[in-house]
Order: sequence, then C-alpha cells, then structure tokens
Amino acid sequence: MITVDDYLYFTDRALDGMSEVLQELGDDLANRRPELPGANSPYGIVTHCLGVMNDWAGRLVAGREVERDRDAEFRATGPVRDLVERIEQAREQLRADVSVAELQAPLRALPSPPYRDTPIGRTQGAALQHVYEELAQHRGHLELTRDILRS
Repeated sequence: MITVDDYLYFTDRALDGMSEVLQELGDDLANRRPELPGANSPYGIVTHCLGVMNDWAGRLVAGREVERDRDAEFRATGPVRDLVERIEQAREQLRADVSVAELQAPLRALPSPPYRDTPIGRTQGAALQHVYEELAQHRGHLELTRDILRS
C-alpha cells in the first residue's frame, strides 16, 4: 500500500506540472480554447482539477461541506498568477484532507451516480486514487492543449 507521503509526492508532481504549463502560457493563451469542438482552455482544465480535488478529497474523504459547479469550472477565466496561487492553496487543503482519510472506510458522502457502484465510490482510498487519476490525465490533457495553442 502506498504511504500518504508517497501519494502526495505524485499529486504534487501533477500540480507542479500544471503550474509550469500555466506560467509558460501566460494569461492570454491560458485563457484561450483551442479551435476544436468541445475544447477547454488550460485555465478551465486546471480549475476543473481543483474542483475535483475539493469535491473528492474534501467532501467525500474529509467530510467537508463543498459547493461545486462543475460546468462553471470549465468556463473559468482569469489571471494565471491567481490560479497558481489557488493551486498552492488546494495543495495544502489536499494535505489536510488526506491526513484524516481512513483508506478502507466508506466515503463520508455519496458520490455522483456514475461512480456509486464502482470501486471509486466505495472507499476513501479509492476516491483518493480517483483524485490522482484525474490530476494525471488532465496534466497530459493540459500539455496537449498547450502544444495545440502554441502551434
């Protein structure tokens, strides 16, 4: 079984990579959507990841009250500096949320219907794995989006 420190090492790597991409792009490109159907801006992708962290680790694992507007995450825009600061705040909150996790225990709230009957929706440990899954996949998504926007 992975340790908490090992888990946070991997989530930190994903978050560091996202911060680097945002800073490389700057405010203009970070807020631009590629000219592809259904594409999201880098700013929106990262804002979505922060929403995932807050909802899954905060609400479902730590039991905090969380209000989330998933659709608004993808529409979000703003200065890169502000989003990088939010990444750092989310990183610290994730540390706090993970520190109270009981990995084999059930979630502290109900996940959305598509996840309820899957391993992701059964235990706090699986929910935390889902957080990492989302961070890793969206880091790659962010890097591809960066490459398209820069081409």
